[in-house]
Formats: sequence, C-alpha cells, structure tokens
Amino acid sequence: MQYRQIGKYGIKVSEVGLGSWLTYGNATENETAAACIDRAYELGVNFFDTADAYNNGEAEKVVGKALAKYERSSYVLATKAYWPMGPGPNDRGLSRKHLIEECNKSLKRLGVDYVDLYQCHRFDPSTPIEETLMALDDLCRQGKILYYGVSEWTGAQIAAAVEIASARGLHPIISNQPQYSMLARGIEKDQIPVCERAGIGQVCFSPLAQGVLTGKYMPGQAPPEGSRAADPRQNQFFKSGIMDANVHDQVKADDAMLERVQRLIPIAKDAGLAMPQLALAWCLRLRNVASVIIGASRPDQVNANVSASGIKLPPDVLERIETALA
Repeated sequence: MQYRQIGKYGIKVSEVGLGSWLTYGNATENETAAACIDRAYELGVNFFDTADAYNNGEAEKVVGKALAKYERSSYVLATKAYWPMGPGPNDRGLSRKHLIEECNKSLKRLGVDYVDLYQCHRFDPSTPIEETLMALDDLCRQGKILYYGVSEWTGAQIAAAVEIASARGLHPIISNQPQYSMLARGIEKDQIPVCERAGIGQVCFSPLAQGVLTGKYMPGQAPPEGSRAADPRQNQFFKSGIMDANVHDQVKADDAMLERVQRLIPIAKDAGLAMPQLALAWCLRLRNVASVIIGASRPDQVNANVSASGIKLPPDVLERIETALA
C-alpha cells in the first residue's frame, strides 16, 4: 500500500480507503463487515470512512467495533454529518447545534475520543457558512475532530468557505469527498482547480461507479445474481443513476454506458490489469486525489481493489481509455 497526503496537509491516507455506504450495518452481515475491515487493515489500508446517516448510525457502530482492536493512532477514521437523524427541525443540516450534537453522538457510536476527519455531507443553504465553520473550528479546538472537510460541495461553495476560514483565522478545510470515476468527471473542471489552489485534497467515493466499472453488467442483460444492482437493499442509487457531483445530474447506467465500459475490458487485459485495478488507478492518476474509497461486502473484494495502489497507467493506456469512453 502506498500513502498520500490529503492536499497540502500532513496527514497521510492509504491510496485505497474502505467505506461503509450501503453495506455495513445494512446489506452486509456484521461479521462479514468486520472481516472486510480486518483484511483491509492487514493490507495496509489506514483510511476508513463512514457517516452518521449510513443506516441511521448502524454503520458507525460496525466500523467502530471492528477497529477497536487496533491502535487508535494507526488508522484515519472519517465520518460525516448533514442528513436527517431524527424527526425534529434541528436534527439535520450544518447548524452549530446539529454539528456539535451529532459529532458527540458519532463519537459514542464509534467508541472513540476523536475522529480524524469530520465532513459536511452536503452543503446547507439554510445555515451561514460562518456558523458551520466556527462550529467545526470549535470541535477542532476541543480535540473531538482533528481535521474537517466537505462532501459534494461545488467549487464556488468551497471557495467561499476557504475565504471565510482564512479571514477569520479558523482551522481550514483539508478535504473534499466527491463522487469521481471514469463515468462521473465533473469535479475535474469545477472542484479540483479550486481545491488545488487552496491545498485541499480529494477523497473520492464510488470510484467504480457502484460496480459498473468492474465490467460485470452487460448491455441488454439482467444484473448478475448477488451483485449490488440486483440487491434491493443497495440498488436504490444504482437504479436512479450515477450522480455527477459537479452538475448534480443523474447519469443513467443504460446500455450505451455499459457498452462503453465493455470497451475498457481489452484495455485492462492488454495492461495486465483487472477492471477494478484499471478504474481505481485511473482516478489515482491525479495527484489531487489522495484516496479512492471502495465498498466491499466480501474480503476477496478488498484484495482485488487494494492491489490498485501504486499502479501507474502509461500515457498510451490513458489515451485508449479516453477513446473508449468517448
């Protein structure tokens, strides 16, 4: 496993991280989830990502319990807040009240004294950015979070927050967590230029486009049994489409998309790579990408995906990929 700094900041994360969206505390049995986390840790993964909203806090409990056996300083633990966690009007968003209360609840569910990275799961137009940033700064000063970041914010929203944090002398945003893959590239023109100027790094989710980029979904055919697309507990986002984080458009996983993905298979084969390796290495070609966050419901999936770390795709392979996806 190789490691990268998040943007210009000193903290280092594994090039491949393990997430828990739609899987842990939900579709994957807890023992299997723990086995996936253990295998990832054994292979050098030190970045584990979750969120309060993942199955209403159950994912945090599963992740925290699985990691409890390891030295706390040996891994980077990330969680998030924004989505509703109760019926009340203050049980959601990025207000000072919700962030501080939800951070304390996440710490309890995770069974830790602090999280390394606390992320705003979406932008909250109903709360002033100053209020959100000052709450996060206080959590940093209290030692409950070490760093903070955002997820699915636009470039303009990130730029505004960077300016406010700098002007007020607050702890800075260090990370952005967008969806990024060969099939969802909006951040290249919007978020990444802003983030590079500010020293913010990307920790990308869904780099395999919810499994589409493994090549297992064939045009005109039903999803394979046992796949995410065939599982009603995991396929709600797959069915509605792959979201491009820049324009918030839904890109349907239709036959035309699946045909483009099939054109990638011989490219991977010629390069001596499996399709997940090709897709993850493609994301990691950008230095602004610190880590790609995979999902895994079996330890063997962890083995296959972690092996993408350190792979450098040569220019001719990158050119063939662009042609195949056009």
